[in-house]
Amino acid sequence: MTTQHPDNGPQMGPGPRLHVVPGGEADAPSQPLLRGLWTADRLMATQFPAPKWAVPGILAEGVTLIAGPPKVGKSWLSLGLGLTVAAGGKALGSIPTTAGPVLYLALEDTARRLQNRMGVLLGGRPAPAGLHLTTECPPLPQGGAHAIAEWLTHHPDARMVVIDVFAKVRGQAAPGASAYDADYAAVGHVKRIADHFGVALVLIHHVRKAGSDDFLAEVSGTNGLAGAADTTIVLKRSRGKADGVLHITGRDVDEAEHAMSFRPQTGAWEILPGPASDHTAPDTRSTILRYLRSNPGQGPKAIADATGADYDLIRRTCARMVKDGALNALARGVFSVPAPPPDQLSLS
Repeated sequence: MTTQHPDNGPQMGPGPRLHVVPGGEADAPSQPLLRGLWTADRLMATQFPAPKWAVPGILAEGVTLIAGPPKVGKSWLSLGLGLTVAAGGKALGSIPTTAGPVLYLALEDTARRLQNRMGVLLGGRPAPAGLHLTTECPPLPQGGAHAIAEWLTHHPDARMVVIDVFAKVRGQAAPGASAYDADYAAVGHVKRIADHFGVALVLIHHVRKAGSDDFLAEVSGTNGLAGAADTTIVLKRSRGKADGVLHITGRDVDEAEHAMSFRPQTGAWEILPGPASDHTAPDTRSTILRYLRSNPGQGPKAIADATGADYDLIRRTCARMVKDGALNALARGVFSVPAPPPDQLSLS
């Protein structure tokens, strides 16, 4: 008769638990092979600490893959985040962070280039002592993982580790491994570190040349990379007023899209307010102004129907334009374009 004992696995009647070794032989009693085994009631009754965030809503503890095309500004983005988290400032222009040590592996840069970039990003502010930088690291399987773990051991309050770029340290695939297995195993080296130390570990990576409707499919390599990572972020160029869009999905983060603005004079990326569609659509404000100049006294539905634009986007944009004085709000929810100032009339 087989009886079930909580946490001890099935037993054949009374007596010690048996360990069946490969080959079918019974060994002496031993520790359970299934470690981390829960019963459903105990799991539901357990209180776990909330995930730790390096950047709330964006970078949680675990492995985050940030991918983007060449020269889109990934290194400016990652170095800016490193400086901000180390100092406890506002990330991406608006997100408060908690200060803590950050390790930044700038594996495609020189110390002089890092100094120049940090000078632009800091804009005269003092550099945070909590940001640790290096331009060298051995491949993860050949000592790189150990080096990162050693640094984290000496900095137990660390908030984040950034590897720019991941390809420099991922190492060679095991002989005979499939491309998927090789990609999954490569991320696994840092996944174990991130989980053990409870830290956000950010991998900077590239996207494919060919675009895709699914931003996850644009990550260079196989699905093994995104599959092993806890969060995947793709920074894509945009054709509207935004300089890029940050597409985010993951296990502990909400799926989101953020329109981004890049400021070359400061090297800073900032999240633009409102839905990404407000900033990535073709020049919505110009569409509204052109239509209302020819058809004053119309509302959002008439504008959307006549121009083919999204009604909700037109409605939100009209409200913002009224607020900043670009439109006049008339009765019954219709609008007109304000008359130009007298000095502009005289020039026409």
